[in-house]
Amino acid sequence: MITLNNNLTIPQIGVGTWTLKGETAVNNVRMALDAGFRLVDTAQMYENEKEVGDGIRLSKVPREEIFLTTKVSTVVMREKESVIRASIDDSLAKLQTPYVDLLLIHWPVKDCVKKTWVIMEDYVQQGKVKSLGVSNFNRHHLEELFQYANIRPVLNQIEVHPLMSQVENIAYNHSLGIQVQAWGPFGQGDIDVVGNDVIKHLAAKYGKTSSQIVLRWIIQRDLITIPRAKPNHFDENLGVLLFELSSDDMAAIDALNINLRSNKSNDPENFPW
Repeated sequence: MITLNNNLTIPQIGVGTWTLKGETAVNNVRMALDAGFRLVDTAQMYENEKEVGDGIRLSKVPREEIFLTTKVSTVVMREKESVIRASIDDSLAKLQTPYVDLLLIHWPVKDCVKKTWVIMEDYVQQGKVKSLGVSNFNRHHLEELFQYANIRPVLNQIEVHPLMSQVENIAYNHSLGIQVQAWGPFGQGDIDVVGNDVIKHLAAKYGKTSSQIVLRWIIQRDLITIPRAKPNHFDENLGVLLFELSSDDMAAIDALNINLRSNKSNDPENFPW
């Protein structure tokens, strides 16, 4: 567990639900919770909040034991205030919960962050949201947010993998007491992180899978991560809590960084959302 700057705690490893649809989403979330995970991440843009809510409801885990995250979409952020509010209410209804533990701004949509954040702060005051955070924010995005925010973000969810280590961005967030959550830990698209020779060598050395080496590298950087909710990897992902990489091996993975995003359009400085 990692303590957030509002004194709530969040599991260091959880499950993401991007691309999961229909019964697959329902079943994978249910099985993830039954397997021991307590952090579930979704978003309005994933169009699966209803299925995530069904999975939570069908699991045997009490709602208060689950840390549930969703995100306000980039489309909604461009709308008027009433639409943004309606979208958050709709998320709560689909998730079948009176509150979410964390509500994020999904991307720093130009000229739309302030109005969205102010509305999100109101939902904290109403008790419908416990924590606020951001996703895909760079330093200057956070500096702009601090000019008007009454509630400090507890977390920034950004792309982190061995070829995109985000050292400076993470250090800046941590210096302000903002935790960092890594999405895309294995890379996406044409990026093959788990097939990297250094990662494969370390996997053989430790008797682990390449995926476990990557996740352990993230965990030892004091980051939170949310690999995709796939039942055949649940035990493997939880197993990263049971071993430790040496400082030399951590440095070997650090050296792989080339600031390579999995998708050029995912650059928060220039993205098409």
